[in-house]
Amino acid sequence: MEQPGITRRRMLVNGAKALAGLSVAASCRPYAQERKEKPCGFKLAVCDWTIGNRANPASLEAAKKIGLDGVQVDFGRAEDDLPLFDADLQRRFLDEVIRQDMEIASLAMGVLNNIPYKSDPRAERWVADGIDVCKALGVNVVLLAFFGNGDLKDDKKGTDVVVERLKRVAPKAEKAGVYLAIESWLSAAQHMDIIERVGSKNVKVYYDVANSHKAGYDIYSEIRQLGKHICEFHAKDYDDLYGKGSIDFVRVREAMDDIGYRGWFVMEGTKMPLGVEESCRYDAEYLRGIFPPIV
Repeated sequence: MEQPGITRRRMLVNGAKALAGLSVAASCRPYAQERKEKPCGFKLAVCDWTIGNRANPASLEAAKKIGLDGVQVDFGRAEDDLPLFDADLQRRFLDEVIRQDMEIASLAMGVLNNIPYKSDPRAERWVADGIDVCKALGVNVVLLAFFGNGDLKDDKKGTDVVVERLKRVAPKAEKAGVYLAIESWLSAAQHMDIIERVGSKNVKVYYDVANSHKAGYDIYSEIRQLGKHICEFHAKDYDDLYGKGSIDFVRVREAMDDIGYRGWFVMEGTKMPLGVEESCRYDAEYLRGIFPPIV
């Protein structure tokens, strides 16, 4: 026989889910009708560094408070082994996922901006070992950052090294079902050149709409050009809160529709005029109107 407290809790949870379903259905309907009943099916997350909790399980509770579905977790910064390689920290993340009823959208190696994959042996080891961390945390995407010291723009020698290193690690990624996602200042055509040279279905693009816009690319055309080679997106606007800046998120959604993308849209905040929490909440509520979840 079930305890009364458990029964009441389940009733409250089920009632809340029903109300949430009605709310989501209402938010989804106007855009779906406008787009000829295009299906919904997006999840919203935030980068853990955006909310001040890099490689910290507390990021899941913070993201839940904002009203999101999950978090992109960074490996953290170090000179040798990165914090997220620690098995105890991984267990704490898994415990917090259950406790908060949240998800880890993907992992990210932002440290590669300072310790480049194209030149440092530590970075090559981290990417290979990072595949094991993805498996341990039940995640299938790891963002590989190529900015700062790791920038590949106009660096043929560095790009050649990256291609060779990705060739070596790709079989491990394929076996694990993990996507190695390149985020950089490169154009869609330059990303495609790397992918074709590596020759692995598990090397893809992590597309940041604001970075590519800032680099001068037509992001709405690039999304269509890259298509299935994009495995995940960053939502970002360098100019203002979402909907008030230079990124036309309705056109982003239309491009996603055209390539059949349904999945995570991960917020990476740059403008926080309302403070971190309120700015993220504002951005999330704006995105929900255009990128509603599955109903």
